[in-house]
Amino acid sequence: MKKAIEKIVSRPARPGMVGDGFRVFNYIPGTGIAQQRISPFLMLDFNAEFDFGPSSHIRGVDVHPHKGFETVTIAYKGSVAHYDSSGQSGVIRPGDVQWMTAGKGILHKEFHEENFSRTGGPFEMVQLWVNLPAKFKSVDPHYQALEAANMGRFQLDNDGGVVNVIAGKVNGVEGPAKTYSPVNVFDIRLNKEGRFTTKVESGHNTAMLVINGSVTVNGQAAAEHSFVLFGHEGEDIEITATEKSVVLLLSGEPINEPIASYGPFVMNTEEEIREAIMDFNMGKFGALD
Repeated sequence: MKKAIEKIVSRPARPGMVGDGFRVFNYIPGTGIAQQRISPFLMLDFNAEFDFGPSSHIRGVDVHPHKGFETVTIAYKGSVAHYDSSGQSGVIRPGDVQWMTAGKGILHKEFHEENFSRTGGPFEMVQLWVNLPAKFKSVDPHYQALEAANMGRFQLDNDGGVVNVIAGKVNGVEGPAKTYSPVNVFDIRLNKEGRFTTKVESGHNTAMLVINGSVTVNGQAAAEHSFVLFGHEGEDIEITATEKSVVLLLSGEPINEPIASYGPFVMNTEEEIREAIMDFNMGKFGALD
């Protein structure tokens, strides 16, 4: 049975700036999709393709804290350098993913990679926030550098395209990301008339963002930059490209726990939020220049 489509929403009217390096359209929760409805996903920001131009000033977001969840940054175009208070750093380039587990608290900063900033060029990224179950909110911070070459790859029939499996499994191909609850994140690259079919558990919250191009999904048209929220009835998803397209498909088992959030902190109770703010103010997240 085809998975029901609850609604298809267009790209938000106006982007917002995160720091001075990320020009984003917020889909979750900005389009009215409640965090509990799309759990375990808490937020989705999409930096649709944009050229900031060459600059000697390196654009980005300076030091900021996170606690209680994970950030997942998916690079489509352009390059981002990141640093954190655990001493980790790296660069993600097109096709790469940075999966950072903030856990009990971390300081983080991210900027356009220096050479890319100086030359400019198309910049296109997605950042997801993925919730952690309560029992894992105090794990030590860490991150997974998921390089394009190491993604699970599922080649579609008839030169239809390729599915890069970031997390979860599709048709026996498993992604490299290690997750704290069942999550599927698929980067789907379709040639014109390419077709991808899969099954998603009926109990999972499931959504899809059309990064580039246009597709039909379970018989309904989804234009470029539209966001598809699936209902819970049915399991089958069929995506067909009406032109060369890139699609991000997300699904995950809901975390049926209370959500208390305040800026960069996501916990289960208001008391835990207050504790997170105190920990941050007391320097327990470490130091980062």
